[in-house]
Amino acid sequence: MTQLKAPTTYLKQIEILRSRGCHVTDEQFCIKILSQINYYRLSAYFLPFRKSDENYLPDTDFKKIYQIYEFDRYLRSYLFAAIEEVEVYLRARFAYYHAHKYSEIGYLNAANYNNKHDHDKFQTLIKAEIEKNKKTLFVQHHLKNYEGKFPIWVITELFTFGMLSYFYSDLRTPDQKQLAREMYGTIPQNLISWLRCCTDLRNICAHYGRLYYRIFSAIPANLPELEITSKRRLYGVVLALRALYPDVDKWNNGIYILLRDLIQSNSDVINLEHIGFPIDWESKLKK
Repeated sequence: MTQLKAPTTYLKQIEILRSRGCHVTDEQFCIKILSQINYYRLSAYFLPFRKSDENYLPDTDFKKIYQIYEFDRYLRSYLFAAIEEVEVYLRARFAYYHAHKYSEIGYLNAANYNNKHDHDKFQTLIKAEIEKNKKTLFVQHHLKNYEGKFPIWVITELFTFGMLSYFYSDLRTPDQKQLAREMYGTIPQNLISWLRCCTDLRNICAHYGRLYYRIFSAIPANLPELEITSKRRLYGVVLALRALYPDVDKWNNGIYILLRDLIQSNSDVINLEHIGFPIDWESKLKK
């Protein structure tokens, strides 16, 4: 087994950065940032500037890397806020539809799902969320007064984004088609794809993961604005988020404006190719 690296001081970390070609002009500023942001975490933002020999490209500057880090942090917060609205919307629409078609606890009946549905796994996920939130007042209320039975409009409040995606993809085909058509004017295959993309995005944002220069595992389906080179970059996932976002005006006058201003104000340090954004992204990103 390869021996783990020994811990290093802030000054040693600066020495390592300089030895690889990173310009550090203000040591005190650098130490301040390294004391606030783990060196290992920050080092991921050097990836676009790293050569095959582990050294950095010419003109790699610590303050520039930190600005990209801050750009990424704001980007993550804006997208996470948009994901929140999508998640709340999905909970409301899925619960309303399912309750009126299959009753308030119809979600507990395996017959109301398609053939690939693993009902034991689904119930295990639900029980885990109930246990995790057992000190929450509305969970305590239903455990005490309703023998632990939760109507779907209550239980979906405990669903993660991933569980909402799982729930939809396991619905019977007629139900998938009706919800996809009513909510987004699309087909189930597209909605399943967009939900998966946004599940990944949501999890990255929730854990403060890096979005800049990231390769995503899922490719969003049927988005004409998406070019081949952007399919696994952030731009593709943002388009999937836009497709799921429930309010056109709020997107165009809120999320879009925030993204536009953030990208424009950091145009001196970011590379649009690193996030998959095309040159004409501003006209394409509006709903």
